[in-house]
Amino acid sequence: MAVNRTILEISGLSLRFGGVAALRDLSLKIEKGSFCSIIGPNGAGKTSLLNCINGHYRPNAGRIVLEGQPIEGRRPHLIASLGVARTFQRIELFSQMTVLENVKLGRHFLMKAPAWSCFLRLPAMVREEFEHRRELEEEVIDFLGLSGVRNQIVASLPHGVRKRVDLARALAMRPKLLLLDEIMAGMSIEEKEDVASYLMDVHRDREVTIIWIEHDLAAVMELSEHVIALNFGVKIAEGAPEEIQANPAVIEAYLGSPEEEQLFS
Repeated sequence: MAVNRTILEISGLSLRFGGVAALRDLSLKIEKGSFCSIIGPNGAGKTSLLNCINGHYRPNAGRIVLEGQPIEGRRPHLIASLGVARTFQRIELFSQMTVLENVKLGRHFLMKAPAWSCFLRLPAMVREEFEHRRELEEEVIDFLGLSGVRNQIVASLPHGVRKRVDLARALAMRPKLLLLDEIMAGMSIEEKEDVASYLMDVHRDREVTIIWIEHDLAAVMELSEHVIALNFGVKIAEGAPEEIQANPAVIEAYLGSPEEEQLFS
């Protein structure tokens, strides 16, 4: 019997804001364990797609199925509990809390002890909290090279490091599916190279399926296994990076002309 390798299947997805169509009859499949990038010019519907997947937006039509379970219209915390984690284009961290405190927030819904037990500091709750902290420090914070800043206030850190903290908080959720929204935005070349290395490690060593929105097309073509291109809420191309680079519709969507050769360099 054939094994179903699809972790996420979207069919006929449409999203409107008044008279504006952000997504139009969009269908796609994401294979388990893949590294897939979503590209497209500004306004193509990329972030709207992620917002539908993780429950921030409720689509007007269509299906979103995660490992056989329909999730369209579910609340974000319920989708997160199924193994979907998310980073945001704008860094959404608690700036006056430490790195460790921010990362621990990604683990709260995995805690089995009832919330009220934290006020009484019951032994079972203390043991569970200790185990989660040990795992976070050894398997997430160390993994992303944040050990030296774990006790620093987030507001004091450079932009690139805060982006890594955002990624660490998402990984703290033990995700099956990781949604990344322009994680390289605003970074220097050196910071982008560091993040690219970490993303490859996450994909390879932690076996996490990744859907990545990114405007740095050179990085997308270097890291991705599969690329989906959107424009005005419609899928205009899909395939391996080398196929997307040669696709006239993709080049025209970005530049208005299919003649440009330097788009992906």
